[in-house]
Amino acid sequence: MTTPPRTPAPRKALGRLSLPERTYVADALRTETVGGVILLVAAVAALIWANVPAVHDSYESVSHFHLGPEALGLNLSIAHWAADGLLAVFFFVAGIELKRELVAGDLRDPRAAVLPVVAALCGMAVPALVYTLTNLMGGGATDGWAVPTATDIAFALAVLAVIGTSLPSSLRAFLLTLAVVDDLFAILIIAVFFTESLDFAALGGAAAGLALFWLLLRAGVRGWYVYVPLAVVIWALMYNSGIHATIAGVAMGLMLRCTLREGEEQSPGERIEHLVRPLSAGLAVPLFALFSAGVALSGSALADVFSRPETLGVVLGLVVGKTIGIFGGSWLTVRFTRASLSKDLAWADVFAVASLAGIGFTVSLLIGELAFEGDAALTGEVKAAVLVGSVIAACLATVLLKVRNAGYRRMSEEEERDDDLDGIPDVYEQDDPAYHLRMAEIYDRKAAEHRRIAEEQARVTSGAPSGEPTTRPRRAEVAGGAGEEGDRPA
Repeated sequence: MTTPPRTPAPRKALGRLSLPERTYVADALRTETVGGVILLVAAVAALIWANVPAVHDSYESVSHFHLGPEALGLNLSIAHWAADGLLAVFFFVAGIELKRELVAGDLRDPRAAVLPVVAALCGMAVPALVYTLTNLMGGGATDGWAVPTATDIAFALAVLAVIGTSLPSSLRAFLLTLAVVDDLFAILIIAVFFTESLDFAALGGAAAGLALFWLLLRAGVRGWYVYVPLAVVIWALMYNSGIHATIAGVAMGLMLRCTLREGEEQSPGERIEHLVRPLSAGLAVPLFALFSAGVALSGSALADVFSRPETLGVVLGLVVGKTIGIFGGSWLTVRFTRASLSKDLAWADVFAVASLAGIGFTVSLLIGELAFEGDAALTGEVKAAVLVGSVIAACLATVLLKVRNAGYRRMSEEEERDDDLDGIPDVYEQDDPAYHLRMAEIYDRKAAEHRRIAEEQARVTSGAPSGEPTTRPRRAEVAGGAGEEGDRPA
């Protein structure tokens, strides 16, 4: 009789990560969380600096102070250097993250990639649609449709750190993957929709520099003193070409090899990301926030956020559009594919993470500057809307996540448990016979210790000499109760 082919089991959406992926995600998120806290501090400092009358003028003076070689077209303001220069480092790390996800992470498996990719795409399309509809109905400018499309992973993780929730690694990885895909499409949006004119000579020079960068990597040339000057030249040429200079950072990040070769513990991409990520999360992004988040806030200004269609569209896009888009994309993926939600999670958990993804800060501020360039007043109002929308999304996510925090804590403790003390969580060793043999030895030793303690206590109680076996008579059982007569012991 012919045995029918086995149907593969449905894939668990948001299930437990593989051990290498879990380790990578934990390391990446640890750095991003610290960077996110610094980012929060920088944003608060910017708001104080820009709104306290005694120091407001100095904020404007520093932000608009120009430096750099005019002959090379690089005489830029401090705020401009932060947006175009420092954020290139951020996008360089984003490029490495994307490359690693595509060749070594979850995105390399189409079955695993479909959920976060669809959720991220819906999480960008729905906010853009919400913004556009709000402005079409309100008579506003649709230029800022892309502002509410991005998620700020560092800011989101900082919120998690502040509220102290024990979000399981699968949901944290889902959030990280969403942000990586977000960054990819934000890069494409910036390159396609915010490039007005091109200098083909500079663009050709940047392309030649990127080709040289790729050849040097393939030839195995090492040394920061080779790549850092070359990267600066590529960045400068990209800036002068008319394409946003951060694209150079992404392109170089995508060129790094992120697969392991024989004898390697880390790929070059992972090694460089490990070195550069603290610079990005701890310095580049916070400095950008310091010179971009300093908008004037007052009662009337905050009220205007909810009355002007451009700013209302940003707030609704982040708070409503992001949540509905990511949750809806996730639900549709599970509904129309063979994937099924992990038994440890509920759809309420996906909804909570979707609301957390409504925190759009770094890239949203950048796109806001590009979308309304030349209109300083509207740019400031849109930045205020990004801040307001992000705060509302953070508060909503805090409430939703706190409701389930006890369950998250139990899941996290189970993920971390290592009873055999071999450095590997027990949940990853359930199919390993050696693990069960180690646990049997541990339990045997514990049982022997408990028997020894029981015998010692029995000797003390019975008065038997040490070393002699003891037998303790069992207490007589009395009918009608557990050894009691009325209210007195039998």
